Amino acid sequence: MTTTAKTRPGRSGGTESLPRGGRGDGSPRTGGHRGVAPRGKALLLVVPMLASLLAVSLYPVLRTIWLAFRNTSLEIQGDQFTGLANARHLAHDTIFAKAWRQTIEFTAVTTLAETLLGLAIALALARTFRGRGFVRAAVLVPWAIPTVVTSRMFSWLFDQNGLVNYVLVKLHLVSHAVNFLGSTSLALPTLMLADIWKTTPFMALLLLAGLQTISPTLAEAARIDGASAWRYFWRVRLPLLMPSLLVAALLRALDAFRVFDLPYVVTGGGPASSTETMSTYTYKTMFSGLELGYGSAMATAMFITEAIIAGVFALFIVRRLRQEG
Repeated sequence: MTTTAKTRPGRSGGTESLPRGGRGDGSPRTGGHRGVAPRGKALLLVVPMLASLLAVSLYPVLRTIWLAFRNTSLEIQGDQFTGLANARHLAHDTIFAKAWRQTIEFTAVTTLAETLLGLAIALALARTFRGRGFVRAAVLVPWAIPTVVTSRMFSWLFDQNGLVNYVLVKLHLVSHAVNFLGSTSLALPTLMLADIWKTTPFMALLLLAGLQTISPTLAEAARIDGASAWRYFWRVRLPLLMPSLLVAALLRALDAFRVFDLPYVVTGGGPASSTETMSTYTYKTMFSGLELGYGSAMATAMFITEAIIAGVFALFIVRRLRQEG
C-alpha cells in the first residue's frame, strides 16, 4: 500500500512536502493522552523517597506509641496490652519527673546562652577585618569536635585534680579542690557549660548566614540619618534577623532536649540522678532494665514535649512572618 506525502504551496511559488506524522513547522506530533502525565511521573519518582522516610521515621514512631500501651519486657518475656498503666506509672515516677525537669532546665539555659553568645560572635564575624576567614574557621573548631571527645575533655578539666581546680587554687579563689562532677548542685551546670562551649559556634554560623542576607545599604541609610550603632541594630538589624534567629533557636532547643551523650559519658546521670535527662533515663529503662513498654512510654512523653516546644516556636515564627508580610 503506497502513501502520498502532503504538500503545500512553497514560498517560491512551488510546492514542498510536509513530514509524515508531523505538522507543517517540522515539529513532531504530541502523543495526546498516551503515557503518564508529567505530574504522575513526578509522583512516581517521589514514591521511593517517601517509602524510605516512612520506613525509618514514621514506623518507629508509631511502633513506639503502640508499645507505650503495652507491658513488654524482654527480662520476663512478657507482652500484654495494659492501656494507660504506663502513663499512670510515669505520673508517679519521681526519677522521671526529675529527669524531665532537668531536661527542660538544660534546654532553656543552653539555648538562651548559645543564642545570645552566637549572636554576639556572628555580629563580630560579620564585620570586615584582616584575617576574618581564619577567625571564622577557628570559631567552628569546638562544634567540629565529636561530643564524646568534648565530654572526656571536660571530665578531665573539671576533675578534682584537673586544670580548672589547679587554676582556682593557685589564684586563691578556692581553698581546696571543688568536686564539680560529684556535687549534686554543680554537676548539671558543668554539663551546661560544656554544651555551651561546643554548640555556640553552630548558632553563630546560622545567625551569621542570616546577617549576610541584610542589605548593606540599610546601614548606609541609617548612618546618613544619624542613627547610632545600637539603634541601627535594635530597630533594623534585629527585626530583620528575627526569623533566622527563631529558626536557629528552634533547631537548637529540639537538639538540646534530646541530649544524651554528654551526661551519659561525663556523669552517667549521677550523682543521685542530678544530671539524669529524659534520654539517659529512657535508655537505661529500655536497654538496661529491658522494659520496652515503659521505656516506650517515656519516649512518647519526650515526643509530646518536643512537639509542644516546636509548636510554641512555630507560633512565634508564623506571627513574625505575618507581621513582615
